Amino acid sequence: MQQDLFGQDVTLERREALDHWNRMMLAFLAHGADTPDHLGRTLGADPGFALGHAVKGLFLALLGRRELIDTARDALAAARSARLGRPVTEREAQFVDALGAWLDGRPSDAVAHLERVLAAHPSDALAAKLSHALRFVLGDAQGMRRSIEAVLPSYGPDHPGRGYMLGCHAFALEETGEYARARDAGRQGLELSADDAWGLHAVAHVHDMTGDSRGGLDWLGGREQAWAHCNNFRYHVWWHKALMHLDQGEIDEVLALYDTVIRADRTDDYRDISNATSLLCRLELEGVDVANRWEELADVSERRTDDGCLIFADLHYLLALIGDGRQAAIRSMLVRMQEDARSGGGEMEARMAAPGLAAAAGLEAFGDGDYRTAFLNLSTARRTMQQAGGSHAQRDVFERLTIDAGIRAGFLDEAEGILSSRTARRNGREDSFAAARHTLIEDGRRAARNVGRMPAE
Repeated sequence: MQQDLFGQDVTLERREALDHWNRMMLAFLAHGADTPDHLGRTLGADPGFALGHAVKGLFLALLGRRELIDTARDALAAARSARLGRPVTEREAQFVDALGAWLDGRPSDAVAHLERVLAAHPSDALAAKLSHALRFVLGDAQGMRRSIEAVLPSYGPDHPGRGYMLGCHAFALEETGEYARARDAGRQGLELSADDAWGLHAVAHVHDMTGDSRGGLDWLGGREQAWAHCNNFRYHVWWHKALMHLDQGEIDEVLALYDTVIRADRTDDYRDISNATSLLCRLELEGVDVANRWEELADVSERRTDDGCLIFADLHYLLALIGDGRQAAIRSMLVRMQEDARSGGGEMEARMAAPGLAAAAGLEAFGDGDYRTAFLNLSTARRTMQQAGGSHAQRDVFERLTIDAGIRAGFLDEAEGILSSRTARRNGREDSFAAARHTLIEDGRRAARNVGRMPAE
């Protein structure tokens, strides 16, 4: 038995394994690209470490890829076998049970297991960050905030995880509308942990949600080293920068970021696909010709039509297929989503049913130019879109599509109501999208009045 750098007992037998474990945890907190390398070295040095296998499985599950589920199950089997071969702490056992719950289709129970860890060990930064990550996938912003605020008093100035926990708090505050506090927490976190890309990105969210894209560009400018070390999360931070340029009308900058960093590596991670598809969609809504950029995204997404791990991922795959007009793949995905929703298998299937089916039908109709059907479905999905997971900024692409469908279909009052709600959530500050849509709504009303004045022939 040894203690990790956060003061938690771990059943590692070799000092070498503990060193790699500590490095893994710090890398995970910083979204470091070397996280799996350190985890692999930990298990290589101590193959009987049950907690290490459980965390490996949770990392795999969070990737949201159907083909990795069997590998995650192998990790669960290894964790359970290791638990039989060597006594583990109650804390470690909860991680193993959390993985089992997730793979059984009970993500809320997985979170509950991690929260039991935190109730007994509030200074366990690994459990706190994993709970935060799972709740993020589930769209549980209030839960993220409750969790981090319950444990934050245990992170004193000397705790090596304090900066990262402040970053988590910043993001939870932003997602629950406490923008000023979120900005302050994120900045404080970066002062303690300069590589806390999550906290830096939380402050970027604040600028997005308060209509301050120029301030956001100033915030990110010169801080590139804060996310250069990251795994594919670095693409997401560049995506935020692209959104800020889009709000400023700097289209050349947006396309340059898309080509040189956001899709430079052409990965097939669903988070990278969501960055790219939602950015291209936003560009097209502003009348920008994105050339053939949909094609490679559709090629990737066409291979993911049977995935079904996360509704958030599926909806972005669908955006790519619609963007490139892959009709057969669109139909295949819609049929599979309907089958999943009808299966009633668990929490994820329930999310596939709502908001999934209405959102998917709305996206398909929008792509077909049937804006009335698109608006009716997307506005229905909007009521539960939080359940799709992700952040306000990520889900905003669906909000924009809903508003534009309403305007194009002539539902001007309804579109204006959604637009006003969107602006209110942003502290009442309009971004360029909102300002342009208010103009379109007024133009639509003016045109309708002029038609009413035309003399009958």
